[in-house]
Amino acid sequence: MSPDALIAHFVGASALILVAAHTAGWTARKLGQPYIVGQLLAGTALGPSLLGSVAPGAYETLFPEHIGTALSGFAQFALVVFLFAVGYELDLKLLGDRARTAVMVALASFLVPMAVGSGGALLFWDELRALGMPRDPSPSTVLFAGIALSVTAVPVLTAIVRENGLARTVPGVVAMSAAGLLDVVCWTVLAGALMEDGDDHTPGWAWRAVIAAVFVAVMFLVAQPLLRRLLWRPQVEPSLRMTLLIGFALGSSWVTHSLGLHVIFGALLAGVVTPRERDGTLDPDLLRPLNDISGLLLPFFFVVSGQAVALNGIGVAGWFAVLVVTALAVTAKIGSGVAAARIGGLDRHDARTVGILMSARGLTELIALNAGLQAGLLSERLYSVLVFMALATTLFTQPLLLLTRRPAERRGHRPADRAAPSPAAPPEDDARTTPVGDSR
Repeated sequence: MSPDALIAHFVGASALILVAAHTAGWTARKLGQPYIVGQLLAGTALGPSLLGSVAPGAYETLFPEHIGTALSGFAQFALVVFLFAVGYELDLKLLGDRARTAVMVALASFLVPMAVGSGGALLFWDELRALGMPRDPSPSTVLFAGIALSVTAVPVLTAIVRENGLARTVPGVVAMSAAGLLDVVCWTVLAGALMEDGDDHTPGWAWRAVIAAVFVAVMFLVAQPLLRRLLWRPQVEPSLRMTLLIGFALGSSWVTHSLGLHVIFGALLAGVVTPRERDGTLDPDLLRPLNDISGLLLPFFFVVSGQAVALNGIGVAGWFAVLVVTALAVTAKIGSGVAAARIGGLDRHDARTVGILMSARGLTELIALNAGLQAGLLSERLYSVLVFMALATTLFTQPLLLLTRRPAERRGHRPADRAAPSPAAPPEDDARTTPVGDSR
């Protein structure tokens, strides 16, 4: 294929990806689902399982193998920008006077699903072998199975919290704070799981762990103050600051990739060490364009991820595994979240709300699964099973949340975003209506 033809194919495929993904996202939002659910469905539909089966000729014309590298490059760039923004927004100071409850929810939402996922992988390894997994499980594979059930998608959770008017309520803030803590734990454990699986061109895991620790220290002790001194001066234009910081995130991603890790870790780390404003607030001139860029380009990631989803190859055993894994994922997440929230002092209604919110997975789960697939920790059939689990748990979140709110509304409670606090009521009893600060 000539360079001109290759460019033409890429331009045409990009037009289809952007229009289809954002149209599907808009439709999903109209149906009461997160925007990202529609984009994920569109990415899967444009893959070989649906478009490739219904119109194989059109699929080959739109997505020839020659443009695969370009699509993957755009997908990785979108991931870097998105996770850089996620790291920049991460703020554990939101915990406030609910710190103990949020920490308990985060730990329970990690430990219980981790035990269920890892234990289930060991217990049902023969069944997983039927889905293309190797003869014997490795420690990294077992650990990754637990991570797959432990992840909570902060972006999707944030969208659901805001759309349901929970951003200024105790359950909303507890869930978002716990999800932020959980994100840190899950990415750290995922880095450890991927650290073991290097190739012949990377040092052993011990050396890589040491180098990674040194790199993290350099980022916090050297890069962070240097960025503040160079880029947070009045004469630096916001557009130049954003451009240089994206370059910084790409460079950090290249370093972690060179260590045998995924680019996602470098992007997250770059966002975490990026300085905030002097008063501790986020820089809107930086965050707004970052979200715009990642929102525009993330459909490329969904399409690239959808290329590996093999509906035709799942089989009866695979669909049964989807049901079992989804049931385990929902039960472990909601059950652990509800129990921890109740122990932390929330009433039954708010505890149920927290547990359901913690079950949302979406994009963060898909990123982790994609990293596991690239590292060889998942077979393509098991990857497909877990993608459908991620989609199902995300789809269930909004309906379950509405079901838990209806009894309270029937008893006369107003929606959380419109209720007025009662000054005489103690904080725990008024958790549905007490404003506790902006969720950001």
